[in-house]
Order: sequence, then C-alpha cells, then structure tokens
Amino acid sequence: MDHAAARWAMVQSQVQRRGIESPAVLGALCTVPRHRFIPPENRDLAYRDGPVAIGEGQTISQPYLVGLMTDALGVSVGMRVLEIGTGSGFQTAVLAALGCRVTSVEIRPKLALRAEKTLHDHAQGTWDLRVGNGFEALEGLPPFPRIIVTAAPTDIPPALTDQLAEGGRMLIPTGPRDEQMLWTVGKDGGLPTATPMIRVRFVPMTGNPH
Repeated sequence: MDHAAARWAMVQSQVQRRGIESPAVLGALCTVPRHRFIPPENRDLAYRDGPVAIGEGQTISQPYLVGLMTDALGVSVGMRVLEIGTGSGFQTAVLAALGCRVTSVEIRPKLALRAEKTLHDHAQGTWDLRVGNGFEALEGLPPFPRIIVTAAPTDIPPALTDQLAEGGRMLIPTGPRDEQMLWTVGKDGGLPTATPMIRVRFVPMTGNPH
C-alpha cells in the first residue's frame, strides 16, 4: 500500500473538503504516518473516514475530527499544549509536527508505553508523555496556553480550567456517549467561558474526579 498517497487522499477528501484550510494543519496530517499509530490487526483501516480501535476499549479519532480540533485549537510554533488522553499518540504527533511543546497525559500504562514507542519511532518535534489522571492538575508546571482533551468527562473538570492560562483556549468534549458536545473554553479575568462547537462521540474520560 502506498501510505503517502493514502494520507494525501485522506486529507484532501476527508479534511480539506470539509472546510479545514490551514496549510500547517493539512501538512501535519499529511506528514504523520497515521497507520503507524494503529495496532497491526487494524492497520488496514488507518485511512478510513472514521475512528479505529487501538485496544483497551479506546480509539484513534476520525481524521476530520483531529483536523478540526487541531485547527480550532489555534496553536503556533513553540506553544505549550496540554493533551489529556494520549491514546495512540497520533494527536500528540500532529501537534508536535506543528512545532508545539506537548505534555500528554494517558491513564492507561500499556497504551502510554505503546504510544511512547510509536512517538519515538515516527514523530518529530517536542513532546513529554506522562501516565496520570487527567482529572488531577500536573504539579510544578505553569498554566498552559492551550489544552486539548480527547476523552469525554461528564462536565468540564475544574483542574483543567485551573491549568488553562489567562487568555488561553481549551477544546473538550463533555456528556454521555450519545449526547456529547465539543466545547471551546476560554479564560478571561480568571473565569472560564464555554462555547459549544459540534456534536461528537468520544470514549469516556476515566479517572477519579476531585
């Protein structure tokens, strides 16, 4: 299979034609070898127009949704980004390819170990992967200008809004599996404000809310 051609066709037909026009985002999606972030038994589904199972009940998101969220996050080179839900590491790799300094948190040690190896082998840029509970704040780190969450809690966790920098932006899905909404969350004067974007369907965010 010509994976480079498959990536280009994926980006053109599934992402660009649906309105994502950022050359940087489209270029990152063309660069990162998506199939490498999927277990061998499902690798033939890597460039399909939908999510793909990666084990432990988790999925790699639909290419369009990765493009949409990356574009809406509005990152720039050198920007610090907190990612909750590493999963396969694909979103991490896309953000790193855009020049972001990514801190990614995954609650499942086996997925984190696999993602770390895949990122070492197939990603470029700067990233730091940690095993942890996304409902808990990371100690010793300043607030992040950008936060992206790729699993859905019931409500927006206070620990995440606390870690969002003033004037920053967070993308997060919330709600039960069949009624989820993707939100853009900003912070002004220390207060978070949430704006709905689109209906989505993510795996639930696991961990211990505080």
